[in-house]
Amino acid sequence: MYLVAAEEAANPLLPNMAEMAIGGISFLIVLFFVGRLLVPRIQKTLEMRTEAIEGGLKRAEEAQATAQRTLEEYRAKLEEARHDAARLREEAREQAAQIKAELREEAQAEARRLIEAAHAQIEADRQQAFAQLRGEIGRLATDLAGRIVGESLEDEVRQSRVVDRFLAELESADGAAVR
Repeated sequence: MYLVAAEEAANPLLPNMAEMAIGGISFLIVLFFVGRLLVPRIQKTLEMRTEAIEGGLKRAEEAQATAQRTLEEYRAKLEEARHDAARLREEAREQAAQIKAELREEAQAEARRLIEAAHAQIEADRQQAFAQLRGEIGRLATDLAGRIVGESLEDEVRQSRVVDRFLAELESADGAAVR
């Protein structure tokens, strides 16, 4: 024992060889099991996580691309809607101008029709007044001529001739006065 104690006392840094052999064998056994059992599981877990992360990134990129396409479609549809709205406004303005022109034309046609009807009525009234005046003048002229001549002009033919001659003289006198 003294020898063992002397050896131990001789080099305290060196471990016992039996402990080193048992420790080395234990280390190799643990290393074997870790290498065979744990490392593949760890690698498989890491690969699954890597795939999940890469898949998530790929899905995120696809979602972003889809969102970008949807945004572009939305912008295109919005621009098309704006263009359609401008076109519809322009068509509405054109239709309003056309309706306004049609209404103006109809109003002018109605005004012309009313003016023509008024002229026709005035002409009819003038003709009627002229006929009444002619009859009245004829009667007065006959009475006056009968008084001047001293004979009765009640004969219709004679009365008509006198009236016609008198009116012709009046018209010729009016025509000369107007010139």
